[in-house]
Amino acid sequence: MKFSVFQISRRGGREKNEDRMGYCYTRESGLFVLADGMGGHPDGEVAAQIAIQTVSALFQRQAQPVLADPQAFLATALLQAHQAILQHASDRRLEDTPRTTLVAAVVQAGRASWIHCGDSRLYLVRDGQLLARTRDHSYLELRDAPGLLLPHDRAITNRNVLFTCLGSPAKPIYDRAGPVVLEQGDRILLCSDGLWGALDEVHIVRQLGRQTVDGSVPDLVEDALRKAGSASDNVTAVAMEWETPDAFGSTFSVSTASLGDDGFASTIQGGAPEGLLDDLDDEAIERSIAEINEAIRRSAARRL
Repeated sequence: MKFSVFQISRRGGREKNEDRMGYCYTRESGLFVLADGMGGHPDGEVAAQIAIQTVSALFQRQAQPVLADPQAFLATALLQAHQAILQHASDRRLEDTPRTTLVAAVVQAGRASWIHCGDSRLYLVRDGQLLARTRDHSYLELRDAPGLLLPHDRAITNRNVLFTCLGSPAKPIYDRAGPVVLEQGDRILLCSDGLWGALDEVHIVRQLGRQTVDGSVPDLVEDALRKAGSASDNVTAVAMEWETPDAFGSTFSVSTASLGDDGFASTIQGGAPEGLLDDLDDEAIERSIAEINEAIRRSAARRL
């Protein structure tokens, strides 16, 4: 596999960054995942970290080097992440459980499949046009759905009101899509609502279509922060561009050809010892992201 990838997370106007994201891959399969810890509940950032670590760990175990069934993997991984968050709350006897959204995509055999719970989104853009987008699990998104009757209450149509997430007492509701056959140059963006909530869809798709991901994604994040101003939410994104690193000369290219059957690479911190999650402050997260992107640049430079 060959792809270009870029990831970035900014705190915005919030006291802390509760978003988490990352990607990992074997020789023949790739996983991209993003979680947005929910405010109003304790330790949202912990829930998000548990979610992406759980999904990544399961991917590492099952992708040897391919997943037998990407759709089944995504559903199993999401539910295991949910259970891991509940177990975290139970072990610590928390009165309320940490909660998070989750969106994850698997790219394998030239096809993409994805899953989401909550309002973190996935956009698939081809030739500057929107090919697919996830639909938020919010009352606002469902308000105009055909045949669905909802109370006409302004509060219930606020975009922040979700009816499902990971970590809630109820089993999470999720949607899956794919597999979609990818074409050269397709871009897949996973982002938190801090990005799409500040920017309209036309702007997001136009930016993704006109630049490579290492140019479009940081520009989109800066646009979202600037438009939202001091009230900005955390803004987080991870994006993948399919099979174009050589064509575009991207310094953020990844080639999996050198990996063996059991080879695995990841930007997601795994196997965290007890207490480490509590030490992941915003500066540490941003340093880690910068180090990851610099490592990708160095690796690409060595291959040129």
